[in-house]
Amino acid sequence: MLARIVRAFVILAFILILGTVGYTAIEGWSTLDSLYMTVITIATVGFAEIAPLSAGGKLFTIVLIFLGVAGLAYSVGAIIDFMVEGHLRGLLEGRRMNRRISELKDHYIVVGIGRVGSVVARTLASEGVEFLVLDVCEECKTMAEEAGWLYIQGDATDEDVLRQAGVMRAKGLVTALDTDADNLFVSLSARTLNPALFIVARTSQVASEAKLLRSGADRVLTPNVIGGRRMASMVLHPVVSDYLDVVTHGDQVEYTLESMKVDHGSVLAGRSIRDAKIRDETGAYILAVDGVEGGMNTNPSPDTILAPGDQLVVLGTQAQLDKLTKLL
Repeated sequence: MLARIVRAFVILAFILILGTVGYTAIEGWSTLDSLYMTVITIATVGFAEIAPLSAGGKLFTIVLIFLGVAGLAYSVGAIIDFMVEGHLRGLLEGRRMNRRISELKDHYIVVGIGRVGSVVARTLASEGVEFLVLDVCEECKTMAEEAGWLYIQGDATDEDVLRQAGVMRAKGLVTALDTDADNLFVSLSARTLNPALFIVARTSQVASEAKLLRSGADRVLTPNVIGGRRMASMVLHPVVSDYLDVVTHGDQVEYTLESMKVDHGSVLAGRSIRDAKIRDETGAYILAVDGVEGGMNTNPSPDTILAPGDQLVVLGTQAQLDKLTKLL
């Protein structure tokens, strides 16, 4: 539709130029007089000629009237269609969205919003973090617009599209395209553009996990494998499975799992969990400590020393987590 509008203006400009040049050449009028005569002719306003026309001028005017009326009718129809069908509004909304995307920083990018990617996007939306979705399909665009997500319609395997999504300023990227090859290419391109980006990739084949990790992905998930393990866990340990679902995915749950980092200036740095009295001071539980050098300690003892840079896996209410954040 936008191309039709441009074409309409080009046609009108061509007729104006043709009329101006024609009257100047045939009647010898000035450029302004020729332009004026052209305008009143194609507009059919009924004004008299600025000077008597020669026989050639009359024939040229007849041709110009037919061309002008046809061109004007086409242009008016195109403009009406453009406005009635909402393309003008869509164009303005597109510009606003592009401006919002250009202002994003430390955001997340979800590539592919099919069955897996749409769940990722909804989860990010529920967490209240800034993100945008990126896909090529028209149905995905409609889904994103209805959900109110920032959206770019394009091929994520194209580095220019990733740049448009602000990948150099992004904090994390999830690629959940249909093929492992596409996810690998997105991971490789995104890692090249932003070495600090945290990338999670989907794969449909376990054999592809190593390739995706080598391409730049920080984590690789195989949905069918994870789904199978969860189903087995539900059968073998239903209570534990239900508890984990409530804690990690419950909409109205009081307790949540969160990861937090021990800053260098924290009052907890260099102290043991026992001495820091984290449970007494905040009410939160430290379930695991991912040490800078020691790796993941999934069951830290009270004597575990918290070092600057350690990542803590914490369980607590939002109020308890806020207290712990202040200490960290």
